[in-house]
Amino acid sequence: PQHVVLYPLVSKSLRNIAAGKDPLEGQRHCCSIAQLHEHYSLGYPDLDELQKNPQPLIFDIEVLKVEAPGSYQQDPWAMTDEEKLQAVPLIHKEGNELYRQGKVPEAAAKYYDAIACLKNLQMKEQPGSPDWIELDQKITPLLLNYCQCKLQCEEYYEVLDHCSSILNKYEDNVKAYFKRGKAHAAVWNVEEARADFAKALALDPSLRRVVSEELRSLESRLREKEAEDKVRFKNIFSK
Repeated sequence: PQHVVLYPLVSKSLRNIAAGKDPLEGQRHCCSIAQLHEHYSLGYPDLDELQKNPQPLIFDIEVLKVEAPGSYQQDPWAMTDEEKLQAVPLIHKEGNELYRQGKVPEAAAKYYDAIACLKNLQMKEQPGSPDWIELDQKITPLLLNYCQCKLQCEEYYEVLDHCSSILNKYEDNVKAYFKRGKAHAAVWNVEEARADFAKALALDPSLRRVVSEELRSLESRLREKEAEDKVRFKNIFSK
């Protein structure tokens, strides 16, 4: 029994993880002594009973999946700094492949993991130092890929935030202007969209055709919206 006295706490954490919750939920604000006290409830009757009356346990383990050697990937938080650096190009490649397959949310999750690895390393460097800048330049293309996914998922305000953060540091980033322009257009920030498309075109004249298409699409949507508004207001005032 002495070897399983803490199992109820472990089991509660595992159940929280399975439910998508914080594994430490309910534990942060309660000391370990109180958690082991017979009146402290873990929220599960079976665990409460085991906590009160510890006893030997038999575990029945079911194999859910067998992975090929070398296919297992650690979560970013569990990696060493060196492992993070080595993992980023692989995660980036996986994200690109998922995106090509049309699995956009899954690709976004991969780009997010790669960004998280680099951000964790960057936090250990002095802002503006050569190492910090080198890491930031690796983060930027990943963040732009992430923004492309978010555009397709119609999460436009996240795109606005991330592209603006890039442009605050790199004023000549064409892709950030173009993606932010598309996000502005999607949420009816018309003047901002036009300004971003104009800036992207000024930096890269080869974008003339795609920028023209975006502007035509915006103008077409504006005309449709104006027509709908006229009908809506007419119906309101005619009642």
